[in-house]
Amino acid sequence: MTLSIDIRKRLSDEFALEANFTAVPGITILFGRSGSGKTTLLNCIAGLMRPDAGRIALDSRALFDASAGIDVPPPQRAVGFLFQNLALFPHITVARNVEYGLAKLPGAEGRHRAAVILEAMRVGALSGRKPGQISGGEKQRVALARSLVTAPALLLLDEPLAALDAITKSAIISDLRTWNEAHGIPIIYVTHSLEEAFAVGESVVVLEAGKIIARGTPMEVLDAPRNETIAHLAGFENLFDATITAIHEDRGTMECVLSGGAVALEVPLTRVDAAKPMRIAIRAGDIMIAISRPHQISARNVFQGTIASIRTEGHSAIATVECGCTFEVQLSRGSCDDLHLQAGAQVWLVIKTYSCHLVTE
Repeated sequence: MTLSIDIRKRLSDEFALEANFTAVPGITILFGRSGSGKTTLLNCIAGLMRPDAGRIALDSRALFDASAGIDVPPPQRAVGFLFQNLALFPHITVARNVEYGLAKLPGAEGRHRAAVILEAMRVGALSGRKPGQISGGEKQRVALARSLVTAPALLLLDEPLAALDAITKSAIISDLRTWNEAHGIPIIYVTHSLEEAFAVGESVVVLEAGKIIARGTPMEVLDAPRNETIAHLAGFENLFDATITAIHEDRGTMECVLSGGAVALEVPLTRVDAAKPMRIAIRAGDIMIAISRPHQISARNVFQGTIASIRTEGHSAIATVECGCTFEVQLSRGSCDDLHLQAGAQVWLVIKTYSCHLVTE
């Protein structure tokens, strides 16, 4: 089963959604900041919102086709939809919540199907309880079971695990993957969490201001961004204006000077127009600090700077280092203590060539 989407939907004079992509069986992440159009797109797929133009289809079955006058009502689309707020009925039991979508089946068959999916989601023992009597993670499992019990041809998940801890998220996603190995449907998973995008997705589609700006695997799109907006979304803390000064075809690298001219970096060779504005994106965690100049190391970018400030965030220390431009560097608090780093200290920054990503606006 493959989901094909090519739609346009204008919401205001300032915002229009334009989406064109396919999703195969497995988990496709729909990634982007709040207001980028992710939930609007899900609503169009589910039939809760009508696009202005285009087509939505599952294999050859059209769910929406503006030119052919097709707009299948939501109950007939065979689409499961798990909302962020879960929408469990508080006054009935877990089992009754899951059976709710099976009203057309004989009672015994509905109860059996609900019991099977509750066991698959590891909450069978809670079937007699009400939502107020179970934990947040258990509620998520129940809501997921309710979405799956109708045997959907497509599953839409709108930030379903946002309020859960990492261990609970991981366990629920593992069980969802196991279920889908047997059913093989496309799952569209909305998130603006970078950690979830890497942990959950087999492919990712990035939305910004209603437009798709990238698609591919999470590693291709988010770990090696080619677009400044994606670099921001993917958590690259350091972004600098840069000018290409030399190209080394034989080494597969280029030399760039950062704004201000005080720092030169070697970066991977990229086929770009050197006349256009460029930026270099570097993650704070990909920069190393030394208290004396390193010798005989493989990293090609080594330069001196002065620590302007240090702050702690959990188990990490975040240092800002001035060296003609300001770098943000993330290191462990243990390393910070062992090196006796403090504001005003002279240090050396070490950056590998392939930690530098050339991005365009």
